[in-house]
Amino acid sequence: MPAVDRVYNVLFLCTGNSARSVLGEALLNNLGAGRFRAFSAGSMPKGTVHPMSLKVLADAGIATEGLRSKSWDEFAGPTAPQIDFVFTVCDNAAGEACPIWPGHPMTAHWGIEDPAAVIEPEFKQRQAFEDALRFMRNRITAFVNLPIESLDHMTLGARLGSIGAMDGATTKASGNN
Repeated sequence: MPAVDRVYNVLFLCTGNSARSVLGEALLNNLGAGRFRAFSAGSMPKGTVHPMSLKVLADAGIATEGLRSKSWDEFAGPTAPQIDFVFTVCDNAAGEACPIWPGHPMTAHWGIEDPAAVIEPEFKQRQAFEDALRFMRNRITAFVNLPIESLDHMTLGARLGSIGAMDGATTKASGNN
């Protein structure tokens, strides 16, 4: 088993990489207490982070510097950081053929409704983003509290799947690794 002081790299995936995956990246970097380094990416990135993602994160006191919409190709090459965990946060990304990630990370689906699909009125859009942030915060809190170093591969996969099935899940989640 890995050393307790190891930093785990986590990749949050969504199709557009403008909302849910970005929320996951920012939250885990904030809540991970230096044990985790989070990234986000999309299969078809929008190229910009949704402004409401940045607003709800900033209002929650979570750093937004450096957040950007990027392709998952950045994390599949030989110079990419070795990813330990990959979490899909939208149902579309979960169904796509993902690149082969170096190191064969553990994967799970943590689907949450797309807050960017709510366009107006603005107060409803904001509520959708706040809900997504809350659901993601609950998942990440459960994740960072897992005794990763002491769990066998199968048990860890089951726990990751259970986290994905928490309140706000869009589909039946699964730990598929």
